[in-house]
Amino acid sequence: MYLETFETIRQALAAATGIEHPPLADGGAHADFASTIAFDLAKELKRPPVQIAVELAETLAGDSSLQTIRIETRGPYINFHTGDDFVRGTLSQAILPGYGNLPVKPERIVLEHTSANPNGPLHVGHIRNTIIGDTLVRSFRKAGYPVEVQYYVNDMGRQIAIVVWGFTHLDSAPRESEKGDHHVARVYIAANREMEADPAIVSEVDRFMQKVEKGDAETVSLFRKVVSECLDGFRETLSLLHARHDRFVWESDFIRNGDTSRVIDRLKRQDECHQDGTLWIDLSAAGIEKEYVLRRSDGTTVYAARDLAYHIWKGRNFDRVIDVLGADHKLIGSQLIATLKLLGERTPEIVHFEFVSLPEGSMSTRAGKFISADELIEEVTRRAFDEVSARRKDLDEEARWAIARSVAIAAIRYDIVKISPEKSTVFDWKEALDFERQSGPYIQYAHARACSILGKAGEFEPAFTLSMESEIALAKHIAKFPWVLANSVRDLRPHLIATYARELADLFNVFYQFEPVLKSEGETKNSRLTLVLATKNTLKEALETLGIEALATM
Repeated sequence: MYLETFETIRQALAAATGIEHPPLADGGAHADFASTIAFDLAKELKRPPVQIAVELAETLAGDSSLQTIRIETRGPYINFHTGDDFVRGTLSQAILPGYGNLPVKPERIVLEHTSANPNGPLHVGHIRNTIIGDTLVRSFRKAGYPVEVQYYVNDMGRQIAIVVWGFTHLDSAPRESEKGDHHVARVYIAANREMEADPAIVSEVDRFMQKVEKGDAETVSLFRKVVSECLDGFRETLSLLHARHDRFVWESDFIRNGDTSRVIDRLKRQDECHQDGTLWIDLSAAGIEKEYVLRRSDGTTVYAARDLAYHIWKGRNFDRVIDVLGADHKLIGSQLIATLKLLGERTPEIVHFEFVSLPEGSMSTRAGKFISADELIEEVTRRAFDEVSARRKDLDEEARWAIARSVAIAAIRYDIVKISPEKSTVFDWKEALDFERQSGPYIQYAHARACSILGKAGEFEPAFTLSMESEIALAKHIAKFPWVLANSVRDLRPHLIATYARELADLFNVFYQFEPVLKSEGETKNSRLTLVLATKNTLKEALETLGIEALATM
């Protein structure tokens, strides 16, 4: 109802003013919708915006499409207030499965996220990339877009060459029950220590890099083997976080199929291309002073060259290309976009995120000083089990562990995604597991409470008569879910879904506190049960969009 009503008001504003895209927004605390169009018209008509707003409100009041909407002005602002029909229409939609799904779109989207170097386990910094990316994927799919999720595998860079050197020169046998990515990290750390003690090893690593680029079969096989072992470990961790990729795209494939050579040949014909030992692109015309190096003096290409080939391939096979990258990739991202523009190719939209950290400190794989995502999940699960056990002594241990595992992932995912990507954050154990306030488990608990109410009520006849302030506020917030979803995918801001879900849980708890449901009677009881069902469905859809399980009991 929200999106339909929004469009109805927008069209009425356009018809009344002749402005094709009139400004219209959520009305906040003052109204359901609001427009600042009087300011735009004041410039053109050279009249006070307050006067224009009053006259336009009178015109709109006569529009038959707005008969069920109350229109008022507040200074230069035009406010629109919906009525009972809006609430009734909202609840009739929200009690149905799949509420919030938007119409199917033809635009094909490819979204790349995580893509961590396969030289050690994912850490908490990596999984912010994962959680932002996976939430965007879920949001796009719910908004009707076909999405392919890709992981770009760096299988031929220096870090991987160091791992291969370690596997071929050091004691690299896996330990009992050692996860693949942790095994690779242990060898990588040991190899770095050897390199620090003996700098001559660097030349051996360089030879590995030259051989893999030339396609030496034995070397390629070594690289693939260690990278695959690490990726197997990544998949286990990603599965725990409810994230999956549709395709793992190997960087080396763009050497083997000739795409990297072809893009370099194209760039050589550009005036911005320079060869003076290295091959680099001058992007100063785009405001980027740093040289964009694509090939080393020894003839081997760098990551940037293969990345260009990868993005050209994506741009030619999809309508919209989205990358999720850390803030430390802003320069690389700008260079990539500027170079693709030089070639006339489709450019990616990049979601840059600042880093998440733990109070415990740094996360460096090379030095071996990091807290892995596996350790984070294990620790949060243990703490969640303690919290669940304190609350649900009636459940057996197996049931408490099942809830704890779900609560732990909710705590991690929500605490990370609730902050807008451009802001850094510190993961707070206590806040993330707080069942009483702004956390993933808090929203899960609201859903479980709704399930409990409906379970006790049994069957009922849906009704739509609401009169109390807390009822109407909750129903109108339910109405906003499709609109928030549309805004989230339009602006690539997944935290909007997180904020919405928490606000919905807040409003539901206020309603539950002040309005009796099971003890009410007749039409009032059925209407409130209908509102509880609509809330449960909307919470479920929002939680699943956030990659969080909607628990029926906690």
